[in-house]
Amino acid sequence: MLSEAEQLEILQKYDPESNTRNVTGIFKKIVFFGLLAFSIFQLYTSIGTPFTAYIQRSIHLGFALALIFILFPARKKIGVKRNKVPFYDVILSLLSIGVGLYWPLLIDELVMRVGRVSPLDMFVGVVAILLTLEAARRAVGLPITIISVSFLTYAFFGPYFPGFLAHRGQDLKSVVQLMFYTTDGILGTPISVSATFIFVFLLFGAFLVKTGVGAYFNDLAVVLAGRLVGGPAKVAIFSSALQGTISGSSVANVVGSGSYTIPMMKKLGYRKEFAGGVEAAASTGGQIMPPIMGAAAFLMVEFIGGVTYWQIAKAAAIPALLYFTGVWIMTHFEAKRVGLQGMSEDQIPNRKETLKKIYLLLPIIGIIVFLLIGIPTMKAALLGIVLTIVVSAFDKSTRLGLKDMIEALVDGARTALAVAAATACAGIIVGVVVKTGLGLSLATGLISAAGGNIFLTLFFTMLAAIVLGMGSPTTANYVITSTIAAPAIITLLMLDTPDAAVPLVVAISAHLFVFYFGIIADITPPVALAAFAAAGISGGDPIKTGVTSAKLAIAAFIIPYMFVFNPAMLMIGASIPEIVWVVATAIIGMIAIGAGMIGYWYRKCNWIERIIAVGTGLLLIYPETITDIVGLVLFTIMVVIQWLSRNKDEDNNKVAVAS
Repeated sequence: MLSEAEQLEILQKYDPESNTRNVTGIFKKIVFFGLLAFSIFQLYTSIGTPFTAYIQRSIHLGFALALIFILFPARKKIGVKRNKVPFYDVILSLLSIGVGLYWPLLIDELVMRVGRVSPLDMFVGVVAILLTLEAARRAVGLPITIISVSFLTYAFFGPYFPGFLAHRGQDLKSVVQLMFYTTDGILGTPISVSATFIFVFLLFGAFLVKTGVGAYFNDLAVVLAGRLVGGPAKVAIFSSALQGTISGSSVANVVGSGSYTIPMMKKLGYRKEFAGGVEAAASTGGQIMPPIMGAAAFLMVEFIGGVTYWQIAKAAAIPALLYFTGVWIMTHFEAKRVGLQGMSEDQIPNRKETLKKIYLLLPIIGIIVFLLIGIPTMKAALLGIVLTIVVSAFDKSTRLGLKDMIEALVDGARTALAVAAATACAGIIVGVVVKTGLGLSLATGLISAAGGNIFLTLFFTMLAAIVLGMGSPTTANYVITSTIAAPAIITLLMLDTPDAAVPLVVAISAHLFVFYFGIIADITPPVALAAFAAAGISGGDPIKTGVTSAKLAIAAFIIPYMFVFNPAMLMIGASIPEIVWVVATAIIGMIAIGAGMIGYWYRKCNWIERIIAVGTGLLLIYPETITDIVGLVLFTIMVVIQWLSRNKDEDNNKVAVAS
């Protein structure tokens, strides 16, 4: 298992959110108390609603920006100990505090002169925009800043763009007013979600970590899956699915569970690239795993409107199940192909002691129950934190003292900094889209480019989401694709299904589609940060690891198309028999696809059998009765042939191991 220092080095290399200064002295105290105050403020506003939207969001922004400039250096130097905060970052931090306090201190004046911008307003607004862009560059990465600047450029130079992209253009005053003095820009919906739902759920995750639940996930996974064929790989899948509930970052998930599972997989006999690929694919899937999904899922609630977070989580349940089923099946076939066994008994934690701590899962179960009975999302997260504290008291080893709770508040706020920067930057993008009508223009252009074909529209959207996801976090990616591409998907789907009862189904399926592909970008070469982090642990080739992880996660490239065409997969407006049939045929289909991708079933498959197996799987996943019937017939034939000829080449495993 990797040491904490080695884990931190990998995180700093592949995860911008972790590449922070090691502040000392007075700045260490400033950061500590600043983060603590940030969490206390957020908890206070979560329990009640004491502030208006402008005040809450601007204070949230001010906290995040001020702390980012102290913690995140302007230049990244991996592996170099940095503890000094230069004078210019102190100035930027003080300016951030000023920006955060501008609305609270002058709200009456600002409301009275709505639509009019004073010279001081202009100065503060310009500073707010520049600080937001720079903070996002430091905490999230350069790509999101470039994208946001590109959108701002589009706002200013609209008349010079060709064709349907042209618009009358905006002057500096109108852009500044939009970005900082309305709720359509930096202080818009994205940062509103950051300041409410996302922050509280990040605190919930931080409290769970303090109870030791992350390590417990690994132990539980080993107890349940360690003795199975290819045990460590299945441990990685199971553990990473659970870790996704407390980590909103694919890279952080890879390092957290991969530092334990990847060495185990290598020791058992898995290739470096395969071991890294399994962990990357499983860790990335954590963001699509209910009950607590990636941060963008909370944005989805606001963007769709008229939908609860529980409905989003419920709709994502079956696709997430199929995703992890696909990864599980392929690791199983790979283990069978190479002839790998499970873990030995001495590598398995004490089952009795591990199962005695099953109570650590109660807070996660509690969140599900709270959402199910209709408790508002933010209140459910707060109750989850309370339940975590109560549950931790069951045992001395997990009990949270005052010091632990304070540290959890600090850690949760630290995690929220990059999210706040990303959502503020995403607000710039949304503001430009709203002001210029770019969303409608691009949606119309996308439909035109696809010739009105829904499949081509989905394909172009998939490419856009993956490309954007290679350079920006899931949150920003979702904001862009949901405002530009999702409306085109919804328009075409509504033309095919004009029934007035289905708009909600169509909206959720379209938004989940772009959400999925934004996440999958983390394991899609050539820029696959989760896979690169896994390669850093395994010692394998990064690109080969990325290709392997994308192959293992093939379900994620197929399933979104399926739930767009068959909403029964989302459990919305479908009967129980329909849902059971869809799930059953899809799982059988994933078995066939897994066998075809790996090249092994009951024995090694030749290339013709592999093509037939993949085709059979696609037929079973495609939502049509006739394709299901044909697929089941072919599947049965393939199983019979494979079973009867399973001993035909007994030396396959030996050859595979030798190679």
